[in-house]
Amino acid sequence: MNDPAFSAHEHAEHAEHAAHANDPFISRVSITIAVLAVLAAAVGSLETIEAGAAIESSSEAVLEQNKASDIWGEYQADSLKKHLYGIAADAGGANAARYHKTSDEQKATQTDVKKQAMEDEATRDQKLAEGRIHEHRHHRLAVAATLAEIGIAICTVAIITRRKSFWLGSLILGLGGVIVLGYAYLV
Repeated sequence: MNDPAFSAHEHAEHAEHAAHANDPFISRVSITIAVLAVLAAAVGSLETIEAGAAIESSSEAVLEQNKASDIWGEYQADSLKKHLYGIAADAGGANAARYHKTSDEQKATQTDVKKQAMEDEATRDQKLAEGRIHEHRHHRLAVAATLAEIGIAICTVAIITRRKSFWLGSLILGLGGVIVLGYAYLV
């Protein structure tokens, strides 16, 4: 099971049991485990949110591209009509004036259609950029959660070996996780 909230609760329970040993070092390491577990759970939740936002932005970009493609198809059809009516007008005859007028109307329609297609493409580009931002955050948050989880594992080693160096290493990893968490949202 990879539920961050469940893992945090489980680690906090283990820390509580270890704290009952009445050893100040074990108590400090146990508290560190609890803090790192909460950090890992919180960062894991943020990571999931960012992954979902990246997928949503990408999906919206695809929809905008589809709209733009449809509108560009309409633009091409209007272009063909404009040219056909222009050729008919140049051929002369009783309907030449009407064909010329219809050709001009098609040209005006094309301007509006082109503008809409370009707006849809700009929205697509915006959604793609948003998706990249969410994806980069997701990757950084995955690193932050991993650092906190490794810190928890090293705390366990510190309890087993009763070595302060392992505990200090886990604190450094936890701090690294916090720094990467901040970096995910600042950059």
